[in-house]
Amino acid sequence: MKRQKELGGWLLASPYLLSAIVFFLIPLGWSLSLVFFDWNLISPTRTYVGLGNFREALTSTRVYNAFVNTYKFMAIIVPGVLASSLCLALIVQHLPRLKQFYAVGFFLPYLASGVAIGLVVRGLLSYDSPLNEFLRQVFGSSPRWLRDPLWATLVISFMIVWKFSGYYSLIFLAGLQGIPRELYEAAALDGAGPFTQFRKITLPLLYPAFYTVLVLAVGLCFAIFTEPYVLTGGGPRFATHTWQLEIYYQAFERFRAGYGATVAVLNAVATFVSILLIRRAVESWGAKRGFR
Repeated sequence: MKRQKELGGWLLASPYLLSAIVFFLIPLGWSLSLVFFDWNLISPTRTYVGLGNFREALTSTRVYNAFVNTYKFMAIIVPGVLASSLCLALIVQHLPRLKQFYAVGFFLPYLASGVAIGLVVRGLLSYDSPLNEFLRQVFGSSPRWLRDPLWATLVISFMIVWKFSGYYSLIFLAGLQGIPRELYEAAALDGAGPFTQFRKITLPLLYPAFYTVLVLAVGLCFAIFTEPYVLTGGGPRFATHTWQLEIYYQAFERFRAGYGATVAVLNAVATFVSILLIRRAVESWGAKRGFR
């Protein structure tokens, strides 16, 4: 009976295990083997270059821009996602009815195609769009949305915040629903107002949800591709150039598979180190305040 249960468990897990092997482990091993070679994806032979790809990537201006831009996006996206998703969760939590309906509605942008959203935004921000014509009529000029480094960064950041806020709000909503109502009732009897209840009860007990959303949002910033690819191509002046754009450019436009794999490895290392440091900082902060 024990063996039958174990076999049943393996059979149920087999689709995930097979997909992980085919789409993760095999590509990962293949990428790690490519970092020491120069290969154009077509030639039957590969040229061994040792650590040459790493030396070139670590001194590349394009890779440096991708590294710096990631943290620029992170400085906007992470606080924006935390604040907006928490607000959405609070709104849904206090609705008198149809909570599930509104929760699904806020979740829909996450399911929408990033390419389709990017095309809509690009049309909305084009020079002759109704929005820009209105701004020129009222203020005399309109921003160079996708041609100015600051505006382009803000546009892409707000697109990502809008897309993922509904998804992360479900995590906060689950955390809110797990807070006992008795705590709020006891606080109200002691004279605590809504703001005090939010600061003393809601925020501390949402620590696990904050922790989860923070880690997910940081990881998201290292995987930005669709929005800058559709809107700016990494410009203007590499202001929105990301790791994923650099990997795509080197591997599939310049056909430098080995160098592209090297950039991907550096991206993975930067992602791992950044998430690890942020996790340690948040866990240390939480431990000092009694959170686990």
